[in-house]
This record gives sequence, structure tokens and C-alpha cells, in this order.
Amino acid sequence: MEIKVRFFTNLREIVGNREEILTFAQAKPVTINFVLKVLSEKYGSRFTDYLFASAGEPKNFLQFLVNGTSASTLDGFETSLKDGDVLAILPPVGGG
Repeated sequence: MEIKVRFFTNLREIVGNREEILTFAQAKPVTINFVLKVLSEKYGSRFTDYLFASAGEPKNFLQFLVNGTSASTLDGFETSLKDGDVLAILPPVGGG
């Protein structure tokens, strides 16, 4: 199973890419939380510090979209991902 992860602004600078394709065994359920932990292990403390609050939960100012739909309207970080899904991690959007 392949999941594409898209990075924006600061995360793009941290990982050095605008997107990455992760491959997982079909037998394991893959959730947003699982993908974030895999990425955190791969990219280390700078990535982890940007993404996670001290309690280990993703920071609330970030938005997570699965195929363009907010994870908050799905099953949150326990949303199951399928082959070909795109997970986008977005920073806060400001305007004025």
C-alpha cells in the first residue's frame, strides 16, 4: 500500500521535499497517527518538535487533510488510510 504525504512551508523545509510516498504492508492498518509516527522516526526531533505538542498529540494549529477532506470530519488521527490516499499536513492559514 502506498500513501502520499504532502508537506507545506516549514515542514517542507524540515524534510527537504514537498511530498513523499510511503509504502506499507497490506496486513497492517495504517492510520494518520501511524503515518505521523513513521515520519517522526524518519525525520527526527526537528520534525517531531514542529508537529507534536509535549503530550504527544499533534499540535492543534496544524490541519490534516485526507484526499482534500479534513481529518477532523473523518475519524481524526485514527482515520484509516487506503492505497493511493494523499495526506496533506497544512500550517495555519492567516489573512487579513
